[in-house]
Amino acid sequence: MQIRIASDAPASVQTGALVVPVFAGEPLVGVARAADEALGGALSKVIAAGEIGGKLCEVALLHALERPFTRLLAVGLGTRTEFEPHLLSRYAACAVRHLGKRNVERIAIALPDGTTDEMRTFASFVAEGAITGSFETTLYQQKPERPLVVSEVVILADDAVRAQAERGAARGIAIGEAVNRARRMAATPANDMTPTRMGEEARKVADAHDLRIDVHDDVWARAQGMGSFLSVAQGSAQPPVFIVMRYEGDPGSKELLALVGKGITFDTGGISIKPAERMEDMKYDMSGGAAVIAAMDAIARLKLPINVVGLVPATENMPGGKATKPGDIVRAMNGTSIEIINTDAEGRLILADALCYARKLGATRIVDAATLTGACVVALGHAAAAAVSNDDAFVEEFLRAAAPTGERFWRMPLYEDYSRAMRSEIADLKNTGGRAAGTLTAAAFLKAFVEQTPWVHLDIAGTAYLDTESAWQPKGPTGLPVRSFVALAERLSGAAAPHGDGARTTATVG
Repeated sequence: MQIRIASDAPASVQTGALVVPVFAGEPLVGVARAADEALGGALSKVIAAGEIGGKLCEVALLHALERPFTRLLAVGLGTRTEFEPHLLSRYAACAVRHLGKRNVERIAIALPDGTTDEMRTFASFVAEGAITGSFETTLYQQKPERPLVVSEVVILADDAVRAQAERGAARGIAIGEAVNRARRMAATPANDMTPTRMGEEARKVADAHDLRIDVHDDVWARAQGMGSFLSVAQGSAQPPVFIVMRYEGDPGSKELLALVGKGITFDTGGISIKPAERMEDMKYDMSGGAAVIAAMDAIARLKLPINVVGLVPATENMPGGKATKPGDIVRAMNGTSIEIINTDAEGRLILADALCYARKLGATRIVDAATLTGACVVALGHAAAAAVSNDDAFVEEFLRAAAPTGERFWRMPLYEDYSRAMRSEIADLKNTGGRAAGTLTAAAFLKAFVEQTPWVHLDIAGTAYLDTESAWQPKGPTGLPVRSFVALAERLSGAAAPHGDGARTTATVG
């Protein structure tokens, strides 16, 4: 999809459809009002008839065959008091999906009115949404029933703010394409998205941006003492890989941000095998690793002045003849002995060695992301991911960076009680503490491998993929937390994201 900025007068833009935003409970202004007047008040009549009230992503499609824009699509932005810039991503994605499935190939999207700085923010989110809205999960279908055909999106901006809009759009495209990269990887079935294939995907990103990359094998991992990681891999015929991607945007700095992602390309549960129902969704268990690879793509593309290392331990968890058994004891890279109580608590085992390796590389801050526990879905549903940390200042910095992206996280506690629950009678730790507070005992397990390094753990089990579609995305992988990884890198680097800390805007519809 091509995305560009244009300064055409909205009412005379040559396109298959003109998209305008509408706030709930307010009169039409700006571009929406001009388009309505060009159509003899047709949009006003639709609103008066109650066909659209301005709720978020509520739509009304009008035909304008005698106008340069042959259709007008009004898309709701909700109430002004609840408007936040990241909602423009949903606004644009909704437009692309609604029109693209109705054979519209070229669309023009109007921005709300705002200051020059706000135009950069608005254009960033609209470009991001246009890209993410184009994603489909029909990757293996020869003839999708309703293919999405949008090939060009024009973002309308006055000459006075065009430069800022172009800067914003460039950022939005980078993030949108990274999110879609993570979603494609997650949606690819495990017979194709093997650990080896994950390594190949990481190499593509590294080659595109001249990043340093190592895709290590099991021999290397054994030499590093990664017995915890390898214990998960030993039941599978697919060889594991340990991916290390390095971006050096500030060579003179000793600060190093480590992004660590769980890369279980398929999770049967191992010997503690999962129920057959919905096991096909376990191809998504590498979503954290996919997000790390994709975020490294966006960070490098945006040329952020920060040093970042991306680590992805990738393997299958299978119940083969050599598989780890409940009761086995394995040893992590830092020497910690771990009693395996349940082989389906495998994500924390591979992350343990990855966190140790992040520290070995000199990481000064660490964030990991993993579809780690079903308990997180019980606690937070699909509305937010859990954030757990050993450092109040760092987790606050992460949450402030993430909030404006639209990705939601809820901080949960890390009491000593949870660490006590992970103590083994025969080893240093055990890999599960039972049903109670499962998300937090899992986090407490991981805490043992970061020591004093500021660290945030993201349990994305309920948000990495969704069972229902919405107006702005199909059901399936979401790409979370790619946006938040990038926003954190921007914040730590001093290259602040255009939306700052996400303060609500007073924009009017344009």
